[in-house]
Amino acid sequence: MIYTLTVNPSLDYIVDVPFFKAASVNRTKSERIVAGGKGINVSFMLKNLGTESTALGFLAGFTGQQIETMVKKAGIATDFVFLDEGTSRINVKISASQNMVSTQAHSVQSTEETEINAQGPSISQTALNLLYSRLSSLSRGDTLVLAGSIPSSLPDSLYWDIMKKLSSAKVNFVIDATKNLLIKSLDYHPFLIKPNHHELEDIFGVTLSTPEEIVPYAKKLQEMGARNVLVSMGEKGALLAAENGETFYSAAPKINALYTVGAGDSMVAGFLAGWNEKGDYKYALKMGIASGSATASTEGFGTKETVLSLLPKEIDFI
Repeated sequence: MIYTLTVNPSLDYIVDVPFFKAASVNRTKSERIVAGGKGINVSFMLKNLGTESTALGFLAGFTGQQIETMVKKAGIATDFVFLDEGTSRINVKISASQNMVSTQAHSVQSTEETEINAQGPSISQTALNLLYSRLSSLSRGDTLVLAGSIPSSLPDSLYWDIMKKLSSAKVNFVIDATKNLLIKSLDYHPFLIKPNHHELEDIFGVTLSTPEEIVPYAKKLQEMGARNVLVSMGEKGALLAAENGETFYSAAPKINALYTVGAGDSMVAGFLAGWNEKGDYKYALKMGIASGSATASTEGFGTKETVLSLLPKEIDFI
């Protein structure tokens, strides 16, 4: 079974505005509300791909109740810890047309995304102990996705505390987090980590533009403990340094990108679904890239039909 942990879930209020101007009245052309958080996003995409998962995390107040309702309505199993006080956060995602770039032939309108992320409720030691208790049921062969940032009310060591507690259970860990959260998790040999190329640059203090430049640094993360390293490169595709020593790269399919929110989480879900289906690294990479692209090209999460239509035809060895 795959379990996803979202420590600080949210209701995401996603709005499109023709143009955004600060210190002014801005009117939307569309809006929607979705249950959010990186782990929850992975569960949504896994469900679309026909792979079951259980969503874990902390919820509070009327917003927390709505998050659970929306996740359950999608057919996803849940085992959230409900807090006695506070409310789960509401995040605002703004997609707005910004600059007009004029050329001799035509004008090009660019779209930018802005996020306003709230802090979320305070999480007590009692609630944390309840989470540890629920995680204690995981066993060999289970996969636990640890994704996103950790709120200030919890120790920065949360992810590796969890990994240490479950190390004897031989759980497969998947880490999608930034810098220190990612690096310190490597001592527990996670099955998969998914930095993007900008995060890789930040970790090693370098500038990376091509798959060939990325390979040595993905390999370094393996030397530090990661079993598989999936590096997302946005519209350029993704690279996988696999546990068997091989390294693969694929360009991203050509799409009309609408929203990038959730695309990286969808890539993680696609990789896991592909790996569970065939146990093949090349196929898992294809599913990851296609899933990320499918979500980026639609409102919400990509469907399985769209994912299969976007599967890369070729995978390159590097």
